Amino acid sequence: MAFVKKEPKHKWSFESIGGTARVRISTGRDIANLANLDPKMWTVLSCPVKGLEIDEKSLAYIDADSDGKIRVGDVMTTSKWITSVLSDVNKLVKGEDSFDINDFNQEDATGLDLYNAARQILENLGKEGDVISIADTADPTAIFAKTRFNGDGIITEDSAEEADDKEAVAAAVKVTGGSTDRSGSLGVDAAQIEAFYKALADYVAWVDAEVKAPFGDKTDTAIAAYQALDAKVKDYFMRSKLAGFSPESTSALDVQTSRIEAISADDLSSKSDDIASYPIVRITGKAEIDLAAPVNPAWAQQWNTLKSIAVSSRKKVLTEEDWAAIGTQFAEYLAWKAAKPGDAVEALGADAARNLLTKDRKEALLDLVEQDKALVRESSNIDMVDKFLHIYRDFFRLMKNFITFHDFYSKDKGVRAIFQSGVLLIDQRLCRFCMNVEDVAKHSAAAASSGMYLVYCDCVAKGKPAKKSVVAAITVGDIGDIFVGKNAVYYDESGFEWDAVVTKIIDNPISVSQAFWSPYRRMATAVENLINKSAADKDAKLMKEATNKINAAPASLPADGTKPAAAPPFDIAKFAGIFAAIGMAVGMIGTALAALAEGIFALKWWQLILALAGIMLVISGPAMVMAWLKLRRRNIAPLLNANGWAINAASKISIPFGDTLTDIAKYPALKLKDPYAQKGLNTAQKWLVSLLSIAVVVLGLWLGNLLSWAGWDSPLPWFDKDVVEEVVAEGSVEQTETVTVDAQ
Repeated sequence: MAFVKKEPKHKWSFESIGGTARVRISTGRDIANLANLDPKMWTVLSCPVKGLEIDEKSLAYIDADSDGKIRVGDVMTTSKWITSVLSDVNKLVKGEDSFDINDFNQEDATGLDLYNAARQILENLGKEGDVISIADTADPTAIFAKTRFNGDGIITEDSAEEADDKEAVAAAVKVTGGSTDRSGSLGVDAAQIEAFYKALADYVAWVDAEVKAPFGDKTDTAIAAYQALDAKVKDYFMRSKLAGFSPESTSALDVQTSRIEAISADDLSSKSDDIASYPIVRITGKAEIDLAAPVNPAWAQQWNTLKSIAVSSRKKVLTEEDWAAIGTQFAEYLAWKAAKPGDAVEALGADAARNLLTKDRKEALLDLVEQDKALVRESSNIDMVDKFLHIYRDFFRLMKNFITFHDFYSKDKGVRAIFQSGVLLIDQRLCRFCMNVEDVAKHSAAAASSGMYLVYCDCVAKGKPAKKSVVAAITVGDIGDIFVGKNAVYYDESGFEWDAVVTKIIDNPISVSQAFWSPYRRMATAVENLINKSAADKDAKLMKEATNKINAAPASLPADGTKPAAAPPFDIAKFAGIFAAIGMAVGMIGTALAALAEGIFALKWWQLILALAGIMLVISGPAMVMAWLKLRRRNIAPLLNANGWAINAASKISIPFGDTLTDIAKYPALKLKDPYAQKGLNTAQKWLVSLLSIAVVVLGLWLGNLLSWAGWDSPLPWFDKDVVEEVVAEGSVEQTETVTVDAQ
């Protein structure tokens, strides 16, 4: 009985990242078993191919269906392929851009093909050793530059060994235009070879069927003149026939004096089109052309050329039949010329074309093409080596940003996730979490739910034709001096510097301390806006009243020039009620303030501190609690979702982790002197003087027993009621006794 050996089930390791338990991808065995990992445990279900900080060529190789997205299926297919061709799958975690070809799994058919193709590349490049790199496969032209055949079905002169074959290939390229071979040279394929030899045969046959030119080397000139004059001469003969039929119409058919008079005042050299419309010679009613008669100046050159070549000098007149006979002499010659197969072969020359056709290397060239095509698999395997090297280098990194967000949550600040595009330097802060954005309006609409304080910037750089947009998260400090329109500097992953300007802000809490002061900041802003509005309203009112008075002043003056009546004297009785009301209001306010002060002074010092702390807690407490809750819920998933990612698990940014995403300027403890500081007391000294002054005033009021209403009685004896009454009483007794003695 045979026993089937079961493969042990792969054991996954887990880690807590971003507030969520995630599968940890740390070994090649993990990658080899991705097909067995439940997709519900994956952090990402799909991500775009473009806009990430990873080689787009690598992502294109992984995107098997070329739909512009890396999906779970693409990852599983790639993991199965890449691990099957490796003898040690754990080498994948190295992420190197070079590979020892002896580490291919040659027991696998694809692995063996890769090994052979990689070996061929090294030999073609003339490299020693067994290590191949991405740089070696980056330029296919260099790989095939020294090879006769490369599997693309195109042969070049270097593909041929016989001199006649090389000559035929060169001629075929010249005639057909050729195609670019993988080596970078121009060559021809089978279809172009067939077309070349057909063109050769057609051209030689045409040359052999040559029709003798009726007027020798002047034939083409005569034909050009005849074709230019043909319509005009035929028009003349028709006019002449009509004039013979109706003699009275001769003047109308001839050039009319009125038409010449109409243009006579103009520059006639610019009227060639008008003159050309006149008959070629004068209409006399005779259906013939007197060869001695004057010719229309616009046609004189062509007429004289044709007459000198094709018309006998003995002829005196030219009839319609004579004109047709001249054209007949050209007919056969023109038909032969029109049958010419093309100018491409003509450039070789008739003798060279006949020589190539006689040698007939067509079958030899087609055989070379077949030899080249026989290597199509090898050439495809060479392309597959480039695919392997890209995936070998980048697949593990992709998995750390796809199955998990390990790179994003790494404690090493030098490690960034593939969706982090660079850093933004703004307001004495370095924002490490930056992302590329295609559509700011669309992205910002979804990004608000992230709970993060986000700054969108447009970036431009000299030498970069396109503008780019980025979003940066600020996770440390206060709002500071950040506003729309503020300039900043952005550094992409390559370290290239861009000029950035803030275009939009998503306002969310940055820190608990920032939330503590936010109510006071809002109140201060509201008060400032209220004061500004009130001042502006009063200023406008005063200006309006002043303008109205100035405009009304002339109208208020008497018409007779007398002085206006004096204003009535101030009547204090009239305003007594107003003064009384004001006094009452001031008294009520004073009473209220006194009651408040009495309550405050009734407290002990520690009670006063607790009261102040309680008031501040009531004002700032809700904002701090809300900020704390929001800071705990910060999540990058909405930001990635807005960029086309399908996020399968929340990726929160805790307060401690948020502190690592933004670096704020920190200065050492220094004692520096500002040469432009205002002279006099500094701020701390002014506060000290103010507090001492208040203390002295309070002490004086206390000693003067002016704070007795608040329960703070003066310690001086003459303000003690009992002592005063006792002194007064003693003084009264002595006085009484003295009076009594005097009476006796």
